[in-house]
Amino acid sequence: MKVMQLLPELNSGGVERGTLEIARALVAGGHQSLVISNGGRLVAQLEAEGSTHRQLAIHKKSLSSLWQIRPLRKIIEQYQPDIVHVRSRVPAWLTHFALRGIPVEKRPHLISTVHGFYSVNRYSAIMTQAEKVIAVSDSVVKYITDHYKNCPAKDIVRIYRGIDPKAFPHGYQPSGQWINHQYTLFPQLENKFLICLPGRITRLKGHETLIELIERLQADYPDVHAIVVGGADPKKKAYLDELEATIQNRGLRNKITFVGHTSEIREWLALSHIVLSLSNQAETFGRTALEALSVGTPVIGWNRGGVAEILSNLYPQGLIEVDDREALFDAVKQHINHPQHVEPVTKFSLDEMCHETIKLYQFVLDQNKLK
Repeated sequence: MKVMQLLPELNSGGVERGTLEIARALVAGGHQSLVISNGGRLVAQLEAEGSTHRQLAIHKKSLSSLWQIRPLRKIIEQYQPDIVHVRSRVPAWLTHFALRGIPVEKRPHLISTVHGFYSVNRYSAIMTQAEKVIAVSDSVVKYITDHYKNCPAKDIVRIYRGIDPKAFPHGYQPSGQWINHQYTLFPQLENKFLICLPGRITRLKGHETLIELIERLQADYPDVHAIVVGGADPKKKAYLDELEATIQNRGLRNKITFVGHTSEIREWLALSHIVLSLSNQAETFGRTALEALSVGTPVIGWNRGGVAEILSNLYPQGLIEVDDREALFDAVKQHINHPQHVEPVTKFSLDEMCHETIKLYQFVLDQNKLK
């Protein structure tokens, strides 16, 4: 089987990670894996793991991208994949037009994955116009069925994203050397009860809620300290400055630490006593919440989107009604006073995600043979 995946770029993020994971599983299964993108720092890894990459400027939300339709058609005709799997809207539109120029009997099968709650419009509808539409959670299934009535329910396939439990083993502890190094960089963290808010610095992640929570906790729990794990894009510097000013004005300078961008998320999740998920908008999946639970750290989060699905399956005591600050405060106090045990995670595995995806590819091919 020959599968071609298309996405804008290969730098970082959930879509990129999922593309590499499926590519790796295809190669391991003896299949041929092709990826088309505008390139990026993950290309070297992709190729080292056995996939073929072709660079094409399919990343810009611009009319100029229409110039890529003919080159894309040529690549599809050259490689003749059995399956074309689109993971983003611009590549999906370009693929839509490219396939039109290929005779029906020579066209590959088309599969899409809806990774996000896109704005509801004709531009986004292209993600639901494939033979099979993969939704990364039940929340995404509902989003599709609510907003895109032309997409038959039988063509929507829920395949949860997954993580490798070996990469986030239950009970994982960072090395003493790593911990000592962090205490050298951030001495204020030593001997503290650490509450972690992971994620990039944007207005969507709930930083204001975290600040308010720490302000309320400090009188009764002087050892509580918050760590914000995630970097700020240069465009978000004004927002980071705004957060820093709020923290300063409320006298919390020694209570909240921004550790910046890191590739050591596993270590920070394991070092923390609680991980929070406070996004202002529903997340389609909630990978970081799953990673935290996988290493054994309790997660407290709003009851919506993919995070709610993960918590209801794995740690229901961490579910809090959306925007109920009082319930959040009480839940955190409960966890401080009575540390909770998290059971080993046996669902949402990477192997399962890869197996289900490749099984769907095969199903589409086999179904066609029966016609």
